[in-house]
Amino acid sequence: MLNTLLDYRDPGALGVFTDERSAARLEKQMARTGFLEGAKMAGTFDALRPNELIFNYVVSNWLLGESPPGFDILSWNADSTRMPAKMHGFYLRSPYVKNLLALGELELAGRPLQLDEVTSDAYVVGAINDHIVPWTESYKATHLLGGELRYVLTSGGHIAGIVNPPGPKSWYEVAGHNPSDPEEWRTGAERQGGTWWEDWASRSAERAGSLVSPPQLGSAEHPPLDEAPGEYVRS
Repeated sequence: MLNTLLDYRDPGALGVFTDERSAARLEKQMARTGFLEGAKMAGTFDALRPNELIFNYVVSNWLLGESPPGFDILSWNADSTRMPAKMHGFYLRSPYVKNLLALGELELAGRPLQLDEVTSDAYVVGAINDHIVPWTESYKATHLLGGELRYVLTSGGHIAGIVNPPGPKSWYEVAGHNPSDPEEWRTGAERQGGTWWEDWASRSAERAGSLVSPPQLGSAEHPPLDEAPGEYVRS
């Protein structure tokens, strides 16, 4: 989530859709329904990569009459949801239009949020083909958070870069220090084959305590209905 809240006033990214005029227009539309339709949010993201996410399907589905291929990430991406109008209006104006979080001026419940006061270790992942959160933007977290931070650049896009299962095409890049310029960081970064999850697991294990048995779930009054992940997942 942090990666989407830094600074996207760059017209090369979501800044195209988040100026004062577009935010006011969207708020007016949401006032009539009380929410933002999930399809509208998805459409905005698709418009950032129209060749792959719009026109590709116009050609294959509409012109050629082909059915969309069965693809797990494509199905996940199509599962959009509505956003409450008040929440989305705040989300648009505070972190995006005004950039308050990165500037240290965002307040929640009367309390200011200062990213440099977050001194715990952080692990930030950017994806090389991310059209929603360009990796050079997410890299800004390295100089906003106050603790020790490891930045990792991985193969894939906004979704595939995070899912990133092990495979011959997956890779990630890491560096020993975080200069202010992201391109300088990448020049000194070392590429590793495989998924960044392996690097995260190793780093987390170094900072975690010993393994313990999980606490017993439920109680005599409220016993567990089923073993994880739950019957509803299998239905």
